[in-house]
Amino acid sequence: MTTFDYSFLVDAAIGLQSAWEAQGIRFCFIGGLAVQHWGEVRMTQDIDATVLTGFGNEQLLIEQLLMTLTPRISDAVRFAKLNRVLLGQDCHGVPIDVSLSGMPYETELIQRSQRREYLTGKSIQICGASDLVILKAFANRVRDWQDIRSILIRSAMELDWNLIETVLKILSELKEEPEILTNLRRLRETVRSD
Repeated sequence: MTTFDYSFLVDAAIGLQSAWEAQGIRFCFIGGLAVQHWGEVRMTQDIDATVLTGFGNEQLLIEQLLMTLTPRISDAVRFAKLNRVLLGQDCHGVPIDVSLSGMPYETELIQRSQRREYLTGKSIQICGASDLVILKAFANRVRDWQDIRSILIRSAMELDWNLIETVLKILSELKEEPEILTNLRRLRETVRSD
């Protein structure tokens, strides 16, 4: 198994988590940090999170987020409004990408998220394994498929294939990449037969 000290990421996530919970922000951590729990421990230097903004409340939530984050780019607020991603960093310089969520699936993803222990006595709110597979497959990059493979191996019993297939069918059609679902099914069969 790969060894990688990600304690600085866990500490940064806990700091954000405490601040966001105090502000009443609904959120969960996704991306590489969630892969550390559901898949294979791998090198990652940043934190990905999703916060529930809905539509029309982005400015307020961005302002709240900037109480705990420093922008990484000069026009971070404008960029966030256009792309629904706030590019920030914490007080120690750890890069934080915060997705501004509003779609029904994103709301449900945050509702399904759960607190999981990473280091002794240190727990963070992460998306579930099934939702992580969905997010990674939708992103559809080489690194994402490697992560999915590790999730299929390590957390197979946690996966809700009905949820995964239902959501990915809709998302892959919206993205006009129906091969995403085909590729996931193929990978699942490959992992099963290994």
